[in-house]
Amino acid sequence: MYNSANVAERQSQAPSLAISTVIFALRTDPSSGASEIWLPLVRRIRQPHLGKWALPGGPLGARESLQDAAARNLRETTALDPTYLEQLYAFGGLDRSATQRLVSIVYWALVRPDQADLARDSENVRWFRASEAVGLAFDHDEIVAYALERLRGKVTYGSVAYHFLGDRFTLAQLRGVYEAVLGKHLDPANFRRQLRSAQDIAATDEVLQGGRNRPPRLYRYTGP
Repeated sequence: MYNSANVAERQSQAPSLAISTVIFALRTDPSSGASEIWLPLVRRIRQPHLGKWALPGGPLGARESLQDAAARNLRETTALDPTYLEQLYAFGGLDRSATQRLVSIVYWALVRPDQADLARDSENVRWFRASEAVGLAFDHDEIVAYALERLRGKVTYGSVAYHFLGDRFTLAQLRGVYEAVLGKHLDPANFRRQLRSAQDIAATDEVLQGGRNRPPRLYRYTGP
């Protein structure tokens, strides 16, 4: 049973600083072909919130940067080393933890499907659909919701969508990223027309092999 005798004393201590990371990956349902956003969670093995699922994270080391701490926590919990890692927000509500004032610097990472397949999976580390990541420890429901909102806002510009893909991709695969993030179907013809004016994508001389029909052309991202 959780011992709360020293709760008042702990709450009077200086805030504790932690690093957490939201990791988004795209996974395709083999039966429907639809893509969805997934994220890995870790099961808490100590109080508070013993047994609940939470975002990967941990305390900030005395001699490491915030980003180094985020990357280290990811490697230790999921064995992932994402190419996209960016600071998301700082969460420091007074009631985040029942034992001590806790401030979390939250990062978010985007990984390709082949990277996600390499993630460590165990009894205490498991992948969830982002839409089903509810009832998490602390305020991690709120953090995941904020990260998804941020992702939807950024996918319409910049290079965010391309971090879910490999170096070469088809337009259908790119459209799948947008549909998964935005949560709606996009007309293929309209999507293709919109991409024609994009200056950061270029067609290659390669095609995707292995399909039954005419192989689609592969594209590459040319932006920074």
